[in-house]
Amino acid sequence: MFEKLGQIASMMKNLPKMQEEMNKLQGRIAQITAEGSAGGGMVKAKVNGQMEVVACVISDEAMKMNDKELLEDLVRAAINQAIQKARETVAEETAKMAGGLGFAMPPGFQLPG
Repeated sequence: MFEKLGQIASMMKNLPKMQEEMNKLQGRIAQITAEGSAGGGMVKAKVNGQMEVVACVISDEAMKMNDKELLEDLVRAAINQAIQKARETVAEETAKMAGGLGFAMPPGFQLPG
Protein backbone atom coordinates (compact mmCIF):
# COMPACT_ATOMS: atom_id res chain seq x y z
CA MET A 1 0.00 0.00 0.00
CA PHE A 2 2.77 2.46 0.94
CA GLU A 3 4.59 1.60 -2.29
CA LYS A 4 1.61 2.80 -4.32
CA LEU A 5 1.44 5.99 -2.26
CA GLY A 6 5.09 6.62 -3.09
CA GLN A 7 4.39 6.12 -6.77
CA ILE A 8 1.46 8.55 -6.61
CA ALA A 9 3.57 11.12 -4.76
CA SER A 10 6.30 10.76 -7.37
CA MET A 11 3.77 11.26 -10.16
CA MET A 12 2.38 14.36 -8.49
CA LYS A 13 5.90 15.76 -8.11
CA ASN A 14 6.52 15.19 -11.82
CA LEU A 15 3.14 16.57 -12.92
CA PRO A 16 4.53 19.77 -14.52
CA LYS A 17 7.05 17.73 -16.53
CA MET A 18 4.31 15.27 -17.51
CA GLN A 19 2.10 18.13 -18.71
CA GLU A 20 4.96 19.61 -20.71
CA GLU A 21 5.72 16.25 -22.30
CA MET A 22 2.03 15.70 -23.11
CA ASN A 23 1.93 19.07 -24.88
CA LYS A 24 5.03 18.11 -26.88
CA LEU A 25 3.45 14.75 -27.69
CA GLN A 26 0.30 16.43 -28.97
CA GLY A 27 2.44 18.59 -31.22
CA ARG A 28 4.29 15.56 -32.58
CA ILE A 29 1.03 13.70 -33.13
CA ALA A 30 -0.31 16.67 -35.10
CA GLN A 31 2.73 16.36 -37.41
CA ILE A 32 2.27 12.64 -38.08
CA THR A 33 1.09 11.54 -41.50
CA ALA A 34 0.81 8.00 -42.72
CA GLU A 35 0.06 6.69 -46.17
CA GLY A 36 -1.69 3.57 -47.36
CA SER A 37 -2.28 2.22 -50.83
CA ALA A 38 -4.31 -0.50 -52.49
CA GLY A 39 -4.59 -2.05 -55.92
CA GLY A 40 -0.91 -1.68 -56.66
CA GLY A 41 -1.07 2.04 -55.97
CA MET A 42 -4.30 2.70 -57.88
CA VAL A 43 -5.72 4.20 -54.68
CA LYS A 44 -3.62 6.09 -52.13
CA ALA A 45 -4.77 7.55 -48.84
CA LYS A 46 -3.08 9.80 -46.30
CA VAL A 47 -4.15 10.04 -42.65
CA ASN A 48 -2.88 12.38 -39.93
CA GLY A 49 -2.12 11.62 -36.28
CA GLN A 50 -5.69 12.49 -35.29
CA MET A 51 -6.87 9.69 -37.62
CA GLU A 52 -8.38 12.13 -40.09
CA VAL A 53 -8.19 11.38 -43.80
CA VAL A 54 -6.29 14.27 -45.33
CA ALA A 55 -5.96 12.93 -48.87
CA CYS A 56 -7.33 10.21 -51.09
CA VAL A 57 -6.00 9.87 -54.61
CA ILE A 58 -7.66 7.60 -57.17
CA SER A 59 -5.69 6.93 -60.32
CA ASP A 60 -7.13 7.36 -63.79
CA GLU A 61 -6.64 3.63 -64.28
CA ALA A 62 -8.87 2.87 -61.27
CA MET A 63 -11.52 5.32 -62.49
CA LYS A 64 -11.62 3.64 -65.90
CA MET A 65 -12.33 0.21 -64.38
CA ASN A 66 -15.98 1.19 -64.04
CA ASP A 67 -16.38 -1.20 -61.08
CA LYS A 68 -17.93 0.72 -58.20
CA GLU A 69 -17.67 -2.10 -55.64
CA LEU A 70 -14.01 -2.78 -56.40
CA LEU A 71 -13.20 0.93 -56.21
CA GLU A 72 -14.99 1.19 -52.84
CA ASP A 73 -12.98 -1.80 -51.58
CA LEU A 74 -9.71 -0.23 -52.76
CA VAL A 75 -10.51 3.10 -51.09
CA ARG A 76 -11.46 1.34 -47.84
CA ALA A 77 -8.31 -0.79 -47.90
CA ALA A 78 -6.02 2.18 -48.55
CA ILE A 79 -7.60 4.23 -45.77
CA ASN A 80 -7.51 1.34 -43.30
CA GLN A 81 -3.83 0.73 -44.08
CA ALA A 82 -3.02 4.40 -43.53
CA ILE A 83 -4.95 4.46 -40.24
CA GLN A 84 -3.10 1.38 -39.00
CA LYS A 85 0.26 2.96 -39.84
CA ALA A 86 -0.77 6.21 -38.12
CA ARG A 87 -1.87 4.31 -35.01
CA GLU A 88 1.47 2.49 -34.87
CA THR A 89 3.38 5.76 -35.20
CA VAL A 90 1.27 7.46 -32.51
CA ALA A 91 1.79 4.47 -30.20
CA GLU A 92 5.56 4.65 -30.78
CA GLU A 93 5.63 8.37 -29.99
CA THR A 94 3.50 7.80 -26.88
CA ALA A 95 5.79 5.01 -25.69
CA LYS A 96 8.84 7.26 -26.21
CA MET A 97 7.21 9.99 -24.13
CA ALA A 98 6.22 7.55 -21.38
CA GLY A 99 9.67 6.01 -21.35
CA GLY A 100 11.23 9.43 -21.00
CA LEU A 101 9.11 9.98 -17.91
CA GLY A 102 10.06 6.61 -16.46
CA PHE A 103 6.80 4.84 -17.25
CA ALA A 104 6.55 1.59 -19.12
CA MET A 105 3.76 1.13 -21.63
CA PRO A 106 2.01 -2.23 -21.40
CA PRO A 107 2.80 -4.73 -24.17
CA GLY A 108 0.53 -4.29 -27.17
CA PHE A 109 -0.57 -0.82 -26.02
CA GLN A 110 -2.67 0.89 -28.61
CA LEU A 111 -4.50 4.17 -28.42
CA PRO A 112 -8.24 4.05 -29.06
CA GLY A 113 -9.54 5.44 -32.28
